[in-house]
Amino acid sequence: MAFNKKDAKDCAVGIGFLLPNILGFMAFTVIPLVMSIYMAFTDWNLEMHNYFRFEPIRFVGFDNFIKLFTDPDFGQYFGNTFFLMIGIPFGVAGSLVAALLLNWDFNGSGKRRIWTTMLITAVMIASAGILVCLGMGATAMTLLMVSLIGGVLVIGSLGGKTVYRTLFYFPYFTAGVATYILWKKLYNPLTGPINNALRPILEALNPVAILIAPACTAIGIILLVFVGLFFLSMVRRKLRLWRDGECGTLSAWLGIALLSLPLIFSWSWCSPSWKSMVEYNAACAVETARPEVLVNVSTTNPNPVWLLVMAIAFLATGWGFAAYRLSRGRKYNCIPDRAIGDSAIVDGSTMVGLMAMVGIACVFWVLPQMVLQTNGQPTPDGLTPPQWLADYYWAKPSLLLMGFWGAIGSNNMLLYLAGLSGVPQELYEAADIDGASPWQRFWNITWPQLSNVTFFIMIMAVIGGLQGGFDMARVMTQGGPAGSTTTLAYYIYTQGFGTGRLGYASAVSWLLFLLVFVVTMFNWKFGNRYTNE
Repeated sequence: MAFNKKDAKDCAVGIGFLLPNILGFMAFTVIPLVMSIYMAFTDWNLEMHNYFRFEPIRFVGFDNFIKLFTDPDFGQYFGNTFFLMIGIPFGVAGSLVAALLLNWDFNGSGKRRIWTTMLITAVMIASAGILVCLGMGATAMTLLMVSLIGGVLVIGSLGGKTVYRTLFYFPYFTAGVATYILWKKLYNPLTGPINNALRPILEALNPVAILIAPACTAIGIILLVFVGLFFLSMVRRKLRLWRDGECGTLSAWLGIALLSLPLIFSWSWCSPSWKSMVEYNAACAVETARPEVLVNVSTTNPNPVWLLVMAIAFLATGWGFAAYRLSRGRKYNCIPDRAIGDSAIVDGSTMVGLMAMVGIACVFWVLPQMVLQTNGQPTPDGLTPPQWLADYYWAKPSLLLMGFWGAIGSNNMLLYLAGLSGVPQELYEAADIDGASPWQRFWNITWPQLSNVTFFIMIMAVIGGLQGGFDMARVMTQGGPAGSTTTLAYYIYTQGFGTGRLGYASAVSWLLFLLVFVVTMFNWKFGNRYTNE
C-alpha cells in the first residue's frame, strides 16, 4: 500500500497531538530509567559528584549489589517490607466483607427504628458534649466515636445502600498525607483519642491482670500448645487434600512450610538465643539466693529449654508424618502445583493467625512485669496503653491497623461490588431450591465467581505492598524507631536523597524491581490458572 502525501500529513498531525505525552514519557520515565540502570553500576554520589566538587564517576560493576547484601540493615528493611504485607489478606477480606454487606438489597425497617436510632445518637452526642465540658476526655471520646457510628447508621437508613457505599468510599478521597497526619494524632501516646479511650479500660482490667499474674506462664504455654495442635491439624488437612488429588506435592510442601513458621518464630520471639538460657539460669540462681531481688522468674520467663523442646516436638511430628504420608503415594494423582493458591492464601492466613497467637503468649509472659513490682506488689501505673509509633515493637502493628482501615473502603471494595453485580442470579435461585445455607451459597457460588476480581486485586496488592511504605514512613515515623518502619522504598529514598548515594540507591531500586517482577510472574503463572474465563 502506497504512502502518499495525505497519509504523511495525517501521520504528522497524529504525532503532533501525541507529542506532549511522548515527550513527558521520555523525560519522566524512559530517560530516568536508563540513567538508573547506568547509576546502579557506578559510584555516583552527590557528595563527590556535584557542581562544587566534581570527581570522575567510576564504573564499579556489581559492587553496589554486593554491598547491598552485606549491609546489616538491608535484611531488617527487607523484613519490614514483608511484615507490612501481612495485612494484605486481611485487607482484601475486609473489602470483600464490606462489598457483601453493601450489596445487600435492604430497605429501611420502618420510621420507628429510624427515629429511635436518631434519638439515641442525639442523646449520645449531647452526653459526649457534657462529659467534655466536665473534663472526662476518655469517656467522652468513646461516646463520640459511638455517636459518629450511630450517625452513619442513621444517614444510611434514610438514604439506602447508595448512601452507605458513598460513606464507605468517602475516606478514600482524602489525600494520603492528610490521612497519615490524622492517624499520627490518633496514635499520640499522651493526648491521642485511642489511648484516651484505652486508659479507663486498662484501669478496670488492672485488678484482673494482678489476679491472673501467677498463672500467666501456664496461660502462655497453653497458647503455644494450641498453636502446635492447630499446626498438626492443618498438616492433616493438607495431607488429606493431597491424598484425594486436590493438592499437588509442591503445594503440600509449601503449605506445611508456611504453617511451620509460627513455631519457628515462637522460639526466636520467646527466647531469642542460646544466651537467654544462660541468663535464665543465672536469674534462677540469683532468685534462689535472694528471692527479694526479682519478681518470680518462673511467672515472667518460662524456661527457654522447654520452649525449644516443645517447638521441635510439634515440628518433628508434623514433618515426620508428612514425609511418611507423601512417600507412600496416592491413588489420585495431579500436577505438582495444583491448589497452590490454597497453600498461599489459606495456609498463609492461618500462619498469620498462629503468629498472632504466639504474640499473645509473649504478652502474657511479660504481663506480671507490667503489673507487679518486686515482692509481688502492684505497680503504681499498672497496665498502660501502648506507645504506638514511638515503640519499636508497636510501630509496625500500628501501621498495619491503619492500612487495614484504609483497605476496607478502598478501590478493592468497588471492584468486588462490580464483581458481585455480575454473578448470575439463577445460580442463587438454584442454590435456594437445593436448600443451600448462606455459607454454602458464598463458598460454592460467590467466591468462585469472584476469582477473576480476587486475582487482579491480589496481583496489584502484592505489587503495591512491595513498593509501598514510603509515604507512611516519611510522614509518620521517619523510618523509626530504630528503623522498625523503614521499608525498601523508604530505604531507597534515604540512600538516594538523604545521603546522596545515587548509585547504591539505584541498585536497591533495581533489586526491588526484580523482586516485584518475580513475585508477579509467580502469581500470574499459578494464580491465573484458577480464574474463570
